[in-house]
This record gives sequence, C-alpha cells and structure tokens, in this order.
Amino acid sequence: MGSPRPLVIDATGGDIHGEAARIRERGPVARVELPGGVEAWAVSGPELLKRLLTDPRVSKDAEQHWPLLANGVITPEWPLFTWVAVQNMFTAYGGEHRRLRTLVSKAFTARRTAALQPRIEEITRQLLDRVAEAGRASQVVDLREEFCYPLPIQVISELFGLPEERGPELRELVDRMFATSADPGEMTAAYGRLLVILAELVAAKRESPGDDLTSGLIAARDDEQGTALSEQELLDTLILMISAGHETTVNLIDNAVHALLTRPDQLAHVRAGRADWDDVIEETLRADAPVASLPLRYAVEDIVLCELGGPDGTVIARGEAILAAYAAAGRDPERHGKDADQFDVTRSDKEHLAFGHGVHRCLGAPLGRLEARVALPALFDRFPDLRLAVPEEELRPVDSFISNGHRSLPVRFA
Repeated sequence: MGSPRPLVIDATGGDIHGEAARIRERGPVARVELPGGVEAWAVSGPELLKRLLTDPRVSKDAEQHWPLLANGVITPEWPLFTWVAVQNMFTAYGGEHRRLRTLVSKAFTARRTAALQPRIEEITRQLLDRVAEAGRASQVVDLREEFCYPLPIQVISELFGLPEERGPELRELVDRMFATSADPGEMTAAYGRLLVILAELVAAKRESPGDDLTSGLIAARDDEQGTALSEQELLDTLILMISAGHETTVNLIDNAVHALLTRPDQLAHVRAGRADWDDVIEETLRADAPVASLPLRYAVEDIVLCELGGPDGTVIARGEAILAAYAAAGRDPERHGKDADQFDVTRSDKEHLAFGHGVHRCLGAPLGRLEARVALPALFDRFPDLRLAVPEEELRPVDSFISNGHRSLPVRFA
C-alpha cells in the first residue's frame, strides 16, 4: 500500500477542531493539501512542533528555501501568496531574521506595552458604555462587532499612530487578508491597499514624528552597522504587526467569552476564586488558539523526524513546506489527556503554542494578553447576566483556516 492521500484542508475553516482531530489521527505530522493543491506537512504533535520551530534547518524564507516559489509554481494567483511573499521578520531566516527582530524590538518594548494599560482600561470602559447603550436599543448585541473587534483595533491604531478614521477600512482589509477561501485577487488587492495606507502613514511620521511605534520603527537602527529597515521591510513589518496585532486578540477575546458563556461552570470557578482571569486566557489560548494553522515554513535540508522524537521512517525533504497546526497541537490528548478538547480553567497544564515558539514567537503576545486581561473581567463585571442570544450550534466560524473565531457573537444581557 502507498502513502495515504493528503488530507485536504478546508479553506473556509468550517470545522477547525474537527479538521484538527483528523490531522492528529494521522500522527504528529501528516501530509495535507492546502488551497490551490499545494502540499505541505502539518505538524500537530506539540513536542515535535516545538523542536521544528527551533530547528535551524527550518526556514520561513520562501524565496530562499521553497523551490515551488523559485521555479514559478507558486505565483501571485496562489491564494496564500501574500502570506509567503512579504519581506519582514515573519518570513526572514537566520541572521536576516535576527536583524529585523532586533530592529523591531527596539521600538516595541515591554515598557511601551505595559504603559498602555491605563489607555486600554479607558477604551474598554468607553466600549462597554456603547455596548450597554446598544443593549438598551436592541435586545441582541453582536459582541464581536461591538467589543471584541473595536478594542484591539483602537489600541493598535493608537500604538502605531494611525488616524482613528482609518479603523474601519483597516479592519476590512485585514479581514480580507485572513479570508483564505476568497478569490486570490481580493487578498492581493487588500495587501496593495494596506501598502498605500501605510506608506501615507510613514510619510506623515517622517514629516512629524510622534511617540508611536511607526515613528519608533522609522528611527530604529542596527547597533553594529547603523542600518535601518528598508522601505519595503518597514511597510511589510507594519502590515505584519497591525494585522497580527489585532486579529489574534479579537479571536482571543471572542473565544474566551464564547467558552465562558457556553460553559457557565467555568465562569463560576472564576467568580468563586477557584481560577483567575489568567487561567481563562491561557486555557482559551490552549483550547481555541486564535491562529489555528500558520503558513508556512520550509525544510532547508532533509529532516529525519525520528531524530527529533517524531515517527520512524518519516522525512521532511529539503524544500518541502511545513504548516504549524497550532489548534491541533493545543488539544493533543497525549499531552493534555483524554479531555484535551474540553475547556477547563482549573486544568493544571495549560501549556500551548498559540503565540508560536522560538525565535519567531509573537512579539505582541504580552499586548494580546494585557488586552484580554483588561477586557474580560470588565465585561463580566459590567454584565453579570450576559448570555448567548442564539443556540451555540448556530454560530458560524470566520472564513479562514488560519484565523479561528466567530463571524458574530450575538448576546443578551438578561
């Protein structure tokens, strides 16, 4: 018998966790088919994934290490082309990645993140006032639309010095970037429009720098060579940080609220002091990773997986693509037991890879956690009788196999 056919990934993300379970059934690493018929290895075993994410033989630079791009098989018409073609630390490798991450880290400091807390609290109060007003006007409020979305967008916009009026368009463009079943032209057009908006932002900040992250990125210099980000690196870095910086937090807050409303016993643990809001956040990140699967990485040379604790006889060949299956890894029963698919804030081991691992670990993870840590208790304190307005089975996922959240989260307040 030959190898099983690759598992075809649903580009619409219609059943993220069912698909994750099917990936795990094939072992800690499995062949999958991405949109456009492109094959990759989906890695769902948590320990194997951690080892591959830190292995120097694994690259994120498609131009250097993915033959399908070099030989023209992958073109701008491929649905995920923008995800592999950008020039920033998301797709950089080795020394080039260290250079870019160092430059970005100079601007995006822990001190800057911590200093945002009072402003995040203020924005949260303002949004909850608006939610309360919407609740008085209508029996049902879409909490994702009115709270989960606007909080991260406003925070990230202010952090980067983006004019407030850009918020709605920014959200629409980022949504298109994550919509993996959309026409490839839509994603390319969204990327192009984002470049235009951010080029205008960069020009304005060069003219009049401010105390914002865009100005910080423009000013950042390499200590050894004195070099700055190139113009394309700067724009692509802004796209990465703005899109990832709000989409993941939207989903984190959305999924945490959903989990607590559909499992009131878990909310009771928090209210009784048997668990805290950090437990809610970490368990949400484990059980419902905001990014379900992240494209792509590439083998720089043949990787014999048994040498990394993986299955015998499996080799990821040089130039083959790797998909980090974070949603599947978070619910791995070998790591988290038979109840791995259950949301349990009292679980002792909540370790997850939702923010990645190793040198590419998300720089914005502290900000995402901070926003959720402010938003969740404020929401449930303000609306103690909050409940879903529709049966859980009527909720629909976002149109993406990358982004893991709901299209809407309708709630009632009593």
